Amino acid sequence: MSTPVLPLTPSIGDLENADEFIARHIGIEAQDEARMLPAIGSATRAELIDGIVPPAIRRSKPMRLPPAVTEAEALAELKAIAAKNKVAKSYIGQGYYGTHTPGVILRNVLENPAWYTAYTPYQAEISQGRMEALVNFQTMVCDLTGMAIANASMLDEATAAAEAMTLARRSVKSKSNVFLVSGDCHPQTIEVIRTRAAPLGIEVRVSTVSETLPHLMASCEFFGVLAQYPATTGHVHDLRPLAGHAHQFDAAFCVAADLLALTVLAPPGEWDADIVCGSTQRFGMPMGNGGPHAAFLACRDDFKRSLPGRIVGVSVDAHGEPAYRLALQTREQHIRREKATSNICTAQVLPAVIASMFAVYHGPEGLKRIAQRVAALTAVLAQGLEQMGRELVNATAFDTLTVKTGEDTAKIVERAEAAGINLGQRVQNHLGISLDETTTRADVETLWALFVPAGTRMPRFEELAAPVTSRIPEDLRRTSAFLTHPVFNTHKSETAMLRYIRSLGDKDLALDRSMIPLGSCTMKLNATSEMIPITWPEFANIHPFAPADQRLGYDQLDKQLRAWLCEATGYAGISLQPNAGSQGEYAGLLAIKSYHEAKGQGHRDVCLIPFSAHGTNPASAHMAGMKVVVTACDAEGNVDIDDLKRACETHSDKLAAVMITYPSTHGVFETRVKELCEIVHAHGGRVYVDGANMNALVGIAAPGEFGGDVSHLNLHKTFCIPHGGGGPGVGPVCVVEDLVPYLPGHATGGVTSHGVGAISAAPLGNAAVLPISWMYCRMMGAAGLKAATETAILSANYISARLKGHYPTLYSSPNGHVAHECILDLRPLKDASGVTAEDVAKRLIDYGFHAPTLSFPVPGTLMVEPTESEPLAELDRFIDAMIAIRGEIRRVEEGVWPKEDNPLKNAPHTAASLLGAEWTRPYSRELAAFPLATLRSGKYWPPIGRVDNVYGDRNLFCSCVPVAELASSAASAAE
Repeated sequence: MSTPVLPLTPSIGDLENADEFIARHIGIEAQDEARMLPAIGSATRAELIDGIVPPAIRRSKPMRLPPAVTEAEALAELKAIAAKNKVAKSYIGQGYYGTHTPGVILRNVLENPAWYTAYTPYQAEISQGRMEALVNFQTMVCDLTGMAIANASMLDEATAAAEAMTLARRSVKSKSNVFLVSGDCHPQTIEVIRTRAAPLGIEVRVSTVSETLPHLMASCEFFGVLAQYPATTGHVHDLRPLAGHAHQFDAAFCVAADLLALTVLAPPGEWDADIVCGSTQRFGMPMGNGGPHAAFLACRDDFKRSLPGRIVGVSVDAHGEPAYRLALQTREQHIRREKATSNICTAQVLPAVIASMFAVYHGPEGLKRIAQRVAALTAVLAQGLEQMGRELVNATAFDTLTVKTGEDTAKIVERAEAAGINLGQRVQNHLGISLDETTTRADVETLWALFVPAGTRMPRFEELAAPVTSRIPEDLRRTSAFLTHPVFNTHKSETAMLRYIRSLGDKDLALDRSMIPLGSCTMKLNATSEMIPITWPEFANIHPFAPADQRLGYDQLDKQLRAWLCEATGYAGISLQPNAGSQGEYAGLLAIKSYHEAKGQGHRDVCLIPFSAHGTNPASAHMAGMKVVVTACDAEGNVDIDDLKRACETHSDKLAAVMITYPSTHGVFETRVKELCEIVHAHGGRVYVDGANMNALVGIAAPGEFGGDVSHLNLHKTFCIPHGGGGPGVGPVCVVEDLVPYLPGHATGGVTSHGVGAISAAPLGNAAVLPISWMYCRMMGAAGLKAATETAILSANYISARLKGHYPTLYSSPNGHVAHECILDLRPLKDASGVTAEDVAKRLIDYGFHAPTLSFPVPGTLMVEPTESEPLAELDRFIDAMIAIRGEIRRVEEGVWPKEDNPLKNAPHTAASLLGAEWTRPYSRELAAFPLATLRSGKYWPPIGRVDNVYGDRNLFCSCVPVAELASSAASAAE
């Protein structure tokens, strides 16, 4: 009798399943792959990749990353890193303050995938919820600043101030190139302004303190002035005379203002300021070691057509109903390219939504109460310090005091450190104290104890609080109303607030509902385990200018993530400071510029950019002081190497850089990229490889190995930071060895550099969201990251192959393959049916999909990127929808439906339009609503019909329009 064979027992290692997250992140399973490969015509995934990725660029060695761990293990490891941060009580101020995030906003916005996985609202019909929240943001900023128009939003206060400078330069009559800055602006703001001004030939002159600013204004011609209100030292200066003085010189007066303070201070718009900027951080967003926080930029009506960044406007839809949309100028960098005035692409939408909800939650009285309480506590603190004999530098104050501490400075700092308290480090022998929403009575008494001289009785809070008088000057106190719109006055209970947030979220289509197949934007899984750490106090409650020993956890996170990203890209050094992809581009070009200057070749200023490049590329080159020369693409969409070579020869002595995207913007691995790099290097130029498409490279090719000198990455694309409805983003800049010294510095934050100053307000940029990318890399490991790349390529080729009989792919490699995205050519359909790519995009909404990228990089096309995260069932659902839509187009071609009256031209269909008493369309209501049977079980109903863009541009409303006026506008449009 034979011995029975016992089944093998799995090993402990197998049972521990360290790779568990890889299968959760990648939506395609082995059996799915077996179905997809035959449709493409490949036997294996390896064969497919070998046939797509040029052998010459394949990685020479695998990425050296820690092996993958489980979600629980990664969280535990990151928790240990977070524990190395010390959460102190920070009174540093300088633009960063403690705040309370209301629980209903924390749980239902910041931690809610319906809000954080949404894409930029370029498709208005499925973005009405987040755009309403952004209109609330714009209204809040306009009301509090007293300005006519505001955007939504900027990256941080310092870059907003830099944008204010350039907005002023192009908006005023003055021909001067001098910009004046008050010396008591936040130091990081001054630093970023200097960085931004230098390449543009703007001379920045800084007064010693605000009191000397009038003398500086009298000494020279200038096109603009920036002052802080209140100042970083705490002074509440009367800036009204300075605004009038600036206008006498045909210059603009810019104000960096504290939004909370403006609830009790006379707003700059009331004393004729031209531009107001600042941060909304203290409206519910934790400090997060510097970001992300939504900044704002507001201006007078005369400047509105030049205002950079995104602006949400009010229009009407096809049925005459009010509708929100992005205003025309919000993608000017893609339209104007090297003539663009800003390279901004991402904003800080999620933090902007939180700030606007903070205002809705508290209402005008609640905000004013918070500000009055802060001002009152500051006055009590000041009175107690003076009673103890301490001299205050500022007699006026909202929330900040500067104390002259003399020989006691070191002793006071030592006491503060022992008590877990951070004070502001001012000039020698001066310390600063900034109070905030979180400050308590006990905190004030603790602060007194730090400053009490020996033998002096410490004040008692109750003795000083009763008769307290605010230190805000009487003639600068606000008397005007703000936030009068009903939206800020009707959601007073948590029940009402909760339902309002839910009602807005339900209007939108985000990644939690369906696939978002946007080419070049990489809408992939943002796993919950990656998101959890961002609200841990050890990450959230750290001041960016706290002592270094309190940020050791962030230091470790920074070093580890940079090391892993270096492995992924093949570069030698990386800075995580840039807080958007556009900022990373800018920082990379400044590194190249500084390198050439250091080599005595500062005359090199020509940047070659292929015609197919992202619009931010030429805009960034212009901002970096470079001259853009556009080179051609061939019939297959590749860089025309011969034309590029001619351009290199023509501009050899002045060639600074070439900017390319790889894989190309057209979704193809170009085979001659190494040759391109060699040509540019031979003429003394450096190669910038745009990292927008890194999701097709990680693990299989590295720009730093195949010839790139600089790249930026989009952590909000390839490395899983959510898009957040259009931000936050992180755009690290990566460089080869000889460019490492030219990575961005940050003097205010103690980061040195050989030529490039601060790019962002905080040394680590949007630091609070970096744990997301850390978690992704830690749970995926090298093998998981490579598998993700290969699966993204597999999925794109599957869609291209399945749809080629219905919509040809515009560009592909000689064997018919694409990279991680494909461009579907819909242009031939227009002549036969009148149907445009936009019509298909709108009809996809009826099928429950966000549209692919519309008309970029080629007008009349749709660019599709499925990513690795989508399961096969969702890919097939999208394919089925596209095939069904092609069938609808055929009925138009055949004359069954009129060219101007069919489901595509009338899409999207709202429930209200389908339930009306009359239905005169040549197709059924059922077909309009349920073109596929599967939609019956889970229908997304668009809240509005197709938006009238022309009406919106002609009638530019960018704040909460009074209800009666909005109804009147809608009625007029309907007539």
